[in-house]
Amino acid sequence: MTQQINTGLIADHNAQAAARVNLDYETLGEQLARRGVDIAVLKADVAKFAVAVPSWGVGTGGTRFARFPGLGEPRHVFDKIQDCGVIQQLVRCTPTVSPHFPWDKVSDYKELRQHAEANGVGFDAVNSNTFSDQKDQPLSYKFGSLTHADAGVRAQAVAHNLECIEIGKQLGSKALTVWIGDGANFPGQSHFRRQFERYLDSNRQIYDALPADWRMFLEHKMFEPAFYATVIQDWGSSLLAAQTLGPKARCLVDLGHHAPNTNIEMIVARLVHAQKLAGFHFNDSKYGDDDLDSGSINPFQLFLVFNELVDAAQTGAAEFDPAYMLDQSHNVTDPIESLMTSAVTVQRCYAQALLVDRKALTAYQDSNDVLMAAQTLKQAFHTDVTPLLQKIRMDAGGAADPVAAYRASGYRKQMAAIRPASGPSSGIV
Repeated sequence: MTQQINTGLIADHNAQAAARVNLDYETLGEQLARRGVDIAVLKADVAKFAVAVPSWGVGTGGTRFARFPGLGEPRHVFDKIQDCGVIQQLVRCTPTVSPHFPWDKVSDYKELRQHAEANGVGFDAVNSNTFSDQKDQPLSYKFGSLTHADAGVRAQAVAHNLECIEIGKQLGSKALTVWIGDGANFPGQSHFRRQFERYLDSNRQIYDALPADWRMFLEHKMFEPAFYATVIQDWGSSLLAAQTLGPKARCLVDLGHHAPNTNIEMIVARLVHAQKLAGFHFNDSKYGDDDLDSGSINPFQLFLVFNELVDAAQTGAAEFDPAYMLDQSHNVTDPIESLMTSAVTVQRCYAQALLVDRKALTAYQDSNDVLMAAQTLKQAFHTDVTPLLQKIRMDAGGAADPVAAYRASGYRKQMAAIRPASGPSSGIV
């Protein structure tokens, strides 16, 4: 396997931290034991947690006005995979990459899969792109794709999704994520019912092409680029579509795709109940689809989402097998550092959710002891599980402090010398 960061450097980094980490881990174990929690059992559970990294996330993102490229940015998908391999090498909870097409198209997918394996990662869900026009594309998606009034545009969008399925088969993926920007920017622009019916008709063609062991992830978004009305604007529309299409269709929840103050954890509970939860695109937001690092604005909400997920897993909820992926792309940080930080934050919230005393919580809920029910959640959320996460990473060959080890390695500077700098550009990408 290719090692992007020198393993000796990681070992030295961990050796310097080992005494402190082991002491903190032991202290945490004593604290948890008093609450009836075996830290060894907890460690084994958390060590199994995994979240996928988006291929597009390792490049510097942008705003609607400008993009400011960073040093050593990936030039193509092979560079992206290498950067994703660095993330996995240091955090040890991001074993897969979610590619996006046609951004990540290559001539030889066997070679790409081998390159990923050499970098210690595999492939997660494949993502289609019918929300922007590509070079030499015959028909435009300016006024929609899967829901376009023109049957030829819809056929083109369907064909692209079918191509993504074929690519995914070669990469070892088991799911297709479908997000469209279709909708309207002016009242009267679109016929709401006919537009939704066209969405269902197009997706039926894609759904029918799915292999038997694949799933179809339908992603909703409140707004953008259709600001007046979006076809799949909330979880209700997504659920209606998934129920119409069939058992392989599920609803994907992107934490940034909701209005401020939306109770996302309740949406999660409803989709679990409906047996239609596909999984997550983790990020954070202040105003809308900000694509900020996970937990950077509202870590308690992220914890509450995992509280619902852990409860569903522990109670044996039917058809519960969510896929986890990061989805962020900002413009003021090193993307690798941000993705590592987000991966650790998501893993942290999972560990904290496992610490919820569910027997006590149920008793407080059933007796309407509101304060103690809330305090039970807060006790788990306020538990500092940092030593646990550090121990898990170190035992797996990762870094006690991934960002510190990454910076010490000089990886970004090395890539800057290899990968030519790209000039500034307008727009998100």
